[in-house]
Amino acid sequence: MGFQQGLSGLNAAAKNLDVIGNNVANANTVGFKQSKAQFADVYARSLVGASDSQVGLGVKVGAVAQEFSQGSISLTNNPLDIAVNGNGFFRVVDPTSQSVSYTRNGQFQTDKAGNIITMSGMRLTGYPVNAITGLPDTNAPLQPLTVPVGDQAPQRTDAVVMRLNLNAEATPPVVTTFAPNNTNSFNHSTSIPVYDSLGSEHLLTAYYVRNDQVADPTASAWTVHFAIDNVQVPGVTQDLDFNTSGALTPPPAMVNVPVNGQTFTFDSVGTTQYGGSFGETETRQNGYGIGRLASFSVDKDGVILGRYSNGRTAALGQVALANFRSVQDLESIGDNLWNETAGSGAASVGAPGSGMLGLLQASAVEESNVDLTAELVNMITAQRVYQANAQTIKTQDTILQTMVNLR
Repeated sequence: MGFQQGLSGLNAAAKNLDVIGNNVANANTVGFKQSKAQFADVYARSLVGASDSQVGLGVKVGAVAQEFSQGSISLTNNPLDIAVNGNGFFRVVDPTSQSVSYTRNGQFQTDKAGNIITMSGMRLTGYPVNAITGLPDTNAPLQPLTVPVGDQAPQRTDAVVMRLNLNAEATPPVVTTFAPNNTNSFNHSTSIPVYDSLGSEHLLTAYYVRNDQVADPTASAWTVHFAIDNVQVPGVTQDLDFNTSGALTPPPAMVNVPVNGQTFTFDSVGTTQYGGSFGETETRQNGYGIGRLASFSVDKDGVILGRYSNGRTAALGQVALANFRSVQDLESIGDNLWNETAGSGAASVGAPGSGMLGLLQASAVEESNVDLTAELVNMITAQRVYQANAQTIKTQDTILQTMVNLR
């Protein structure tokens, strides 16, 4: 009697309901990928070949395959919530065993040491920052990413650039002896903060004095005097001459301005002398004081940018993504993690947006790709299949009972 077919159908339908139930249970699991039960028919093997009247022995579950289609992206308020839009997995490492796993769940947080971790404590890995360029080095070995908990060290100013326009119609000041506290002894002034090696801020002021070239034809058109914290720097000046087109000629030599036992260069190349008012076109310096991390964000390329209280912005690292030749062959180990297998192939790691890897979206998460409506319909279908297979067993039992009752 054919009880075997009905029994195999019950087992397969029950397995299908298990898969559907797991999908429904994880409908709200971030980064979850739904699965589908795949079935195969069963036939007895014959040494003499297949028969035209061969009847199958039922059905079996051939595989439970995951579907890695893109899930919807939802916005959050956490800057460490990161969604992958496209191909790729986050690469995470167990801090104890150093084993590597992969996930699509981008709900990250930081521990007390500043490490970026998953909810289960796995550390997110990526590319470190090159100490010279200050940019992520995609050629360096991957390492766990951290958000620094300490202060940003100060950097002393070693160069100041001031490019501006000096009024060609200006006349020499009334007071011929320069003094920074006497506005009648100079024509223009402009200030910029500079920093010593300890991060202390000092105010540099440059004073521009128009010279009387009628009285002294050998004099430069302008002389620049300097003051640090409103105290004149003795013996340090810069002469500026211009041609009839208003350009510096020749380019003035940079001067060294002392501050707190150190010096920085002052550069005026690019300054012009045109008719009209005094105006700044560029004023900058390369120092800064001590800074505390005020906020951070992740851009679409995975670069983590830290913003400091001193106004500086610095790269803290870059998130790496991994992809596989056969993602369906990855081994699911729970906690939203997968491990690579021989079937999946080795991980191909790169920066987001490179090759076939997707881009990242910060302050967002990728929802599961479970379609609840479809799963509920599949559940009804699986239930009917289960009932139908139970009915075949019941029918076979009735026939068997009839045969037993024959006299």
